[in-house]
Amino acid sequence: MKKSELRTIFKAKREKISPEEISTLSLEIAGNLIAYFKPEGLRISVFLPILKFKEVNTYPLIEKLNALNNIICTPVSDLTNGTMKHVVFEKESEIRNNRWGIPEPVDGPELLPEQIDMVIVPLLTVDTKGNRVGYGKGYYDRFLSACSPTTRFVGLYLFEELSSEIEDVEETDIPLDFVVTPFKVVECR
Repeated sequence: MKKSELRTIFKAKREKISPEEISTLSLEIAGNLIAYFKPEGLRISVFLPILKFKEVNTYPLIEKLNALNNIICTPVSDLTNGTMKHVVFEKESEIRNNRWGIPEPVDGPELLPEQIDMVIVPLLTVDTKGNRVGYGKGYYDRFLSACSPTTRFVGLYLFEELSSEIEDVEETDIPLDFVVTPFKVVECR
């Protein structure tokens, strides 16, 4: 299937999930990620969820990662040029929604892409090769292409089964290394 079709299907599937289910599934995802990777002392980029779009709630994951002495950073979008920078995120960080409704820290020390050990990536759906469908703006692909070859790219996915092959993958699409669901962790490459 093509990305545009998958985007429509998975936005509709997400709409059917209750906020309580999102909370439960998000906690399962956080537990699976921690159990599988056992991340300690890493620099990890974690997106802040757009709750109205029923994204995985990453706040419990951030708490668990902080308890393991990881440095958490979150993306801040530059809407004028389609890029993202990542700033250190702490409990006291002030959060503000950008004009697209994406929660972002107002300020903080910046981490460069090559300094980040793991990037937790949002998605609508993903296939078994790690090709993801996001919102279609390319922010994450541009950012991931600047990361170190050793950086692990990990998608968080609310559903059990991954999509069949995405037909219109482009050269600029950066595949994920792993996908964490509420049920399992899938290694993609």
